[in-house]
Amino acid sequence: MKSFHPLLLLLIFSFSCTTKDTKNKLAIGSYKASLLIQDNEVIPFNFDVLNEQKLNIYNADEVIKVHEISYQNDSVKIQLPYFEGYITAKISKDEIKGNFIKPSLNRTVPFVAKPNLPRFEFTSEATKNITGNWETVFSPDSEEDKYIAKGIFKQNKNKVVGTFRTTTGDYRYLEGIMNGDSLQLSTFDGAHAFLFTAKATDSTLNGFFYSGNHWKEPFTAKLNNAYELPAAESLTYLREGYDKIEFSFPNEKGELISLEDNRFKDKVTVVQIMGTWCPNCLDESKYYAEYYNKHKSKNLEFVALAFEVAKTKEEGFQLIKRLKEQTEINYPVLLAQYGSSSKIDAQKKLPMLNHVLSYPTSIFIDKKGKVRKIHTGFNGPATGEKYTEFKQNFESFITKLLEE
Repeated sequence: MKSFHPLLLLLIFSFSCTTKDTKNKLAIGSYKASLLIQDNEVIPFNFDVLNEQKLNIYNADEVIKVHEISYQNDSVKIQLPYFEGYITAKISKDEIKGNFIKPSLNRTVPFVAKPNLPRFEFTSEATKNITGNWETVFSPDSEEDKYIAKGIFKQNKNKVVGTFRTTTGDYRYLEGIMNGDSLQLSTFDGAHAFLFTAKATDSTLNGFFYSGNHWKEPFTAKLNNAYELPAAESLTYLREGYDKIEFSFPNEKGELISLEDNRFKDKVTVVQIMGTWCPNCLDESKYYAEYYNKHKSKNLEFVALAFEVAKTKEEGFQLIKRLKEQTEINYPVLLAQYGSSSKIDAQKKLPMLNHVLSYPTSIFIDKKGKVRKIHTGFNGPATGEKYTEFKQNFESFITKLLEE
């Protein structure tokens, strides 16, 4: 019988374990991911694996840094930042295959990723250019589901970037391609997975909007560079007979917090109606956290009311804790509701409002406790000039209230 030196056996064992272990980790490089949805369509996005524990997801100018990655046997779990959504997949030589999962909504979308592929396949030179502003209607033939939007796009040869603004927020960073007269745009941020497809003429777009594998609706748009949505301050307001906001909701310690607390007395206060599942709320929370951390010594307070889809109170507070840590929020985030993000139920919690039209909504309160303005929705960084305009208006209005 052949014998081996103990050190040689140890080296052979160590090498074999390392090889097996490495084989089941994400390989460094660029990938195209596809979420498989209805109509044989896919929602594509690109990501780079930087190392076994880090990857970046790209949507136009947006870079989403992912650092919560774990492995078990031949599988990987990729936890997206901020939101509850995650990807679980098996790693093989040629692909990564599994599902994108949102637990609270019981939604699962098939996922596959392959190396070194573009977001969308280039098939022909663009014959149309959609640069400009587009007056848009989603679900135009449905009185129940119809809503308006403003498309804002820039096209360079075949590449298209931009977003749709609605009265309640924007669809964040969209990136895609124009093949001939066929438009394709997508985004993936860990909460939402969107695909827009359309046929273009010189002045119209006609197509479909897909959200994950659970929603599809038509949309139409016409080129109109002068088009503007209704003013965000005109959509949500106090009902007749009210001039104040009142609420009492718990923080993570179980303490009931209200605007009557000493923390808010004689201070300018911004009440943020939001949810940890909401990408526009994330954009707003990042900005508010940064602004508050710089100006909290100036008789200024913020308080967020979270309307959560989490199934239990405990899960709701876990999601709030995670959001606060990742965005450096240092103002109270109260759990106003869990188990549903219903705007009808939210309005019942805040009966002084005519409705809760949007997550997010911001309520501006002066030092005497009087509501001075209510801003519906949020124009995030993907809206470019509108985001800059919002910040300028926000800061000048807060300064005005502080000086009173």
